[in-house]
Amino acid sequence: MRARPFRVSRRTRRVGIGAAVAVVLAGMNGPAIWGYASAKYHDYKINQPGYKAANGHWKVVDMPREYRINTIHAALLHTGKVLLVAGSGNNAANFDAKSFRSVLWDPEHNTYKNIDTPKDLFCAGHTQLPDGKLLVAGGTQRYEKLEGDVTKAGGLMVVHNEDPDKPMTLPAGTRFTGGKSGKTFESHDPLLVPRAKKTQGEGGKVTVTASTARVYVEALGQGPKYETGLTDNYRIEGLKGKDAQNLYGIANKLSFDKKDFQGIRDSFEFDPIAERYVPVDPMREARWYPTLTTLPDGRVLSVSGLDEIGQVVPGKNEIYDPKTKKWSYLPKERFFPTYPALFLTDKGRIFYTGSNAGYGPADKGRVPGLWDLESNAFTEVPGMSDPDTLETSMSVLLPPAQAQRYMVLGGGGVGENKKSTARTRIVDLHDPKPRFRDGPDLYAKARYPSSVILPDDTVLTTNGSGDYRGRSDSNVLKAELYDPRTNTKRAVADPLVGRNYHSGALLLPDGRVMTFGSDSLFGDRANSKPATFQQQMDLYTPPYLFRDSRPALRDTAPRTVKAGEKTTYATAHSQAIRKARLIRPGSFTHVTNIEQRSIELELTKTANDITVTLPEDTSLMPPGWYMLHVIDDQGTPSEAVWIKVPRVGDRD
Repeated sequence: MRARPFRVSRRTRRVGIGAAVAVVLAGMNGPAIWGYASAKYHDYKINQPGYKAANGHWKVVDMPREYRINTIHAALLHTGKVLLVAGSGNNAANFDAKSFRSVLWDPEHNTYKNIDTPKDLFCAGHTQLPDGKLLVAGGTQRYEKLEGDVTKAGGLMVVHNEDPDKPMTLPAGTRFTGGKSGKTFESHDPLLVPRAKKTQGEGGKVTVTASTARVYVEALGQGPKYETGLTDNYRIEGLKGKDAQNLYGIANKLSFDKKDFQGIRDSFEFDPIAERYVPVDPMREARWYPTLTTLPDGRVLSVSGLDEIGQVVPGKNEIYDPKTKKWSYLPKERFFPTYPALFLTDKGRIFYTGSNAGYGPADKGRVPGLWDLESNAFTEVPGMSDPDTLETSMSVLLPPAQAQRYMVLGGGGVGENKKSTARTRIVDLHDPKPRFRDGPDLYAKARYPSSVILPDDTVLTTNGSGDYRGRSDSNVLKAELYDPRTNTKRAVADPLVGRNYHSGALLLPDGRVMTFGSDSLFGDRANSKPATFQQQMDLYTPPYLFRDSRPALRDTAPRTVKAGEKTTYATAHSQAIRKARLIRPGSFTHVTNIEQRSIELELTKTANDITVTLPEDTSLMPPGWYMLHVIDDQGTPSEAVWIKVPRVGDRD
C-alpha cells in the first residue's frame, strides 16, 4: 500500500509564511536598524567617563535662533566674550539689503548681544591691539559677478591729476566719456585723487609728475553696444577750467569679463567695554582678504587683499599706529597672495609660512621666507613638501613660542583645484639654516583644517575637507592632538559636523575650544544641490578637563605686568603646579590665526603662591592682553586669569 503524502498543517504554514516575511523585512530594513543601533551605541560610547578622559567631548552650543549668523570671523576679547562677525555673510541678498551682522557671545553664561555693524566686514582682517580693542580693517565693497552674469560693461578707470597744488575728490556717480569711443561710464564710489608731485632739479628746473587713483566704472546701459575694445582717454564730466585740463581718465578695454569681489578702506576698533565699533582712519588701500599682524611696538602691519577694482593689492603694504589712529605706507613694496600667514618672530622679522587663502597668481608670492620690514629683504626658507598645496593650509607657531618652531598643516591647490594634502611640515627658525621637514601626516588630506594651541603645549587640529569647499561630500569628521615635544599625534573624539571654508576654532579662557562656521559649495556627493551655511557652534572639552583635580589661582582680577616683570598669585595647588603659559587670545578667519601663541614663563613657587616672570622680548610677546594658565603635574591647566602687557614706555 502506497504511503500517504506528507502535508503541512495550516497552522504550520501560517507560522512559516510569517517567519519568511519577517526574514525578508529584516533584510530590507537591516541597514536602517543597524544604522540606528550603531548611532545609539556610538552616542553611548562617547559619553562614557573613560572615553571622555581619553578623547575629550564635543557638544552643541545652545544658541537662540535670532543670534545665529554666518560666522566668518571670530575673536576672543579680554572680557572673555567672543566677537562673531558675519558682515553680509557671503550672501549677496544681505549685501544688497545692507544687512550686516555681528554678535557678541559670552561663553561663560551663554548669553548673546547683537552688535550694530556699520560696514560690510565680510572678509576683513583683524588683530588684537595693545589696549585690548580689536582692529578690524577692510571688507566688501562689491560682490563678485561671474562671466555671464555681468549685464553692464565695466572695469578699471585710472584717474590722473596733473595739478601740484590741490587734490581732487570725485563723488560717486562721476561720469567719464571716452574721446575715441564717445561712450560714457559712471563710478559708483567716491574717489580721492592726490595732488601731483612737484620736484625741483638742477638749475631750478621744476618737474610735475601726475598722481593717479583707481576706480571701478560701469556703463550707463546694458548690452554689448556699451563695451569698448581699446585704450582711451576719458573726459570727466562736471569739471571746468584748469580742473578739466588737469584731471582725466585712462582705461583699457571695459568689458563683460568676470568681476571679482572688491574691497573697502574702512577701519574700526571694536571696543570690548563699550561693545561697539569705533571708526578710525581708513587704510590707504582698499582690501578684501587682508592679513593684519601686530608688531613688537603695538603697531599693525596690513598686507594684501583685493582692492577697490578686484585686483590683488600690488605689494603696497601699510602700518597702523594705534596711538595716532592713522595708517602709513611702508616705503618699499612686497607682494603676497590674499590672507597670507605672516607671523611676528622673536627677532622682529616677519615669517611667511606660505599658507594663504583665495586669490593671487600661482607663480608669485607663494614661497615661504623671512621678511625684514626695514630693509625689505626676503630670505626664502626651503624644504616645503607639496609646495603647490599651500593655499587653504593652516599654520601654527608651535608651543612654546620661545622655540620658534612653526608647523604648516594640510592645504590644497590654487583656486578650485581638486588637489589636497595630508602633509604637515615643520621648520625651526633657530636652526643656522632653517629648512622645512615633514611631521606626521594629518588624519586625512585636508584643506581648511583648524588648529588651536592648548595650554598643555599640545595642538588640537580638527575638520577640513578633501576638496575645494567640501565639494563631492569631502568633509573630514576627524580631530587629533599633536605633541611638539615628541613629534607624535593621536586621534581624539570626532567633531559633530563637517567644517571647511569659512570655518574656524578658538581657545576659550576655561581651556575649552569653540568651533564655528562652514560654507560648503554643494549639499550632496553629486554636487547637484546647493548647500546651506553651517551656523551651528560646537564646544570641545579636551581630555585634560576630565581629571579629578584642577589647579586654580586666587585673586583673578586682571592686572598689568610689564615685559620682564614678575607677578605673584596665591594658590592652594602650588606644589602640584609645574609650568605656566601666557597665551595670546586668538582671532580666526579663513584658515588664518596668526595671533595665537603660547609663551613659556619662568616659574618659582612657595608653599602658598607662585610667581611668574614675563620675558623681556616684545617681538616674542607683543603688547596686549594675554591669558595666564598654570599647569599641574598631570598636565591639567587652570582657568585663565587675564594679564595686560603694555607697550614699552606706556604707564599702564
